[in-house]
Amino acid sequence: MRGPLVLLVAAAVASCAPLAAQHQPPPKGRRPADPRASAQRMIGASQGTLAPVYAPLAQQIADDFKLADATGIGIDVGSGPGTLIVELCARTRLHWINADINPHFFAHFYRLAESRGFGHRVSAVWADAQSLPFRDGFADVVVSRGSYHFWPDRRKGFAEIYRVLKPGGVAFIGRGFPRTMALATVRAIRAKQGKFKRYDPSEEAAALRKMLTGLGIANARIHLPTPQGVEDVHYGVWAEFRKPARP
Repeated sequence: MRGPLVLLVAAAVASCAPLAAQHQPPPKGRRPADPRASAQRMIGASQGTLAPVYAPLAQQIADDFKLADATGIGIDVGSGPGTLIVELCARTRLHWINADINPHFFAHFYRLAESRGFGHRVSAVWADAQSLPFRDGFADVVVSRGSYHFWPDRRKGFAEIYRVLKPGGVAFIGRGFPRTMALATVRAIRAKQGKFKRYDPSEEAAALRKMLTGLGIANARIHLPTPQGVEDVHYGVWAEFRKPARP
């Protein structure tokens, strides 16, 4: 397993090297204590508890930002197994990059992409969200689901996302579920997650809004998708922002 994984990571990084800034591997303090086991747990969740999330979320992103016929580069920061990327490949024409701090996801990610016929439209880069290995103005779209709350310095992570966006590019970063997801499905997932994933979305939204304002990202929108009249479950919190296009 180790040999193929090393080759896959090396090939992915080499394929993106002309487009990336010089960088070092993520500091050890920011890596999972047992990265292989951590990757296996998240891969299992992506195929089980979280499996219903990715397709409708990818459809929402493609529809909201009119990506069906868009070309260019998309990055999923902290994509892990890369399931969201594969669903985005099915709905867009972009080349998608899995930028994750744990390279033990990458062998699974490539197999998944190949199995869906998208192996030629994906790359993977070993990356720290707080120091992304891409040049300024590199990506047309940056997305991230369920990752930002694990970043030791969220401010640096969001500043890096804004830096690598092209003028006119858009970012959609958050945690939770697509707004079109059936309430019964969301309730079932929340029940399986238990207390581990409990948080106050209003507090999260306020913190994100304050942070983005402090970074000078004036056009940010914070989304709190929750069905009207429902109080026992929420759909998470999402930040949407664009880098202004050049005159």
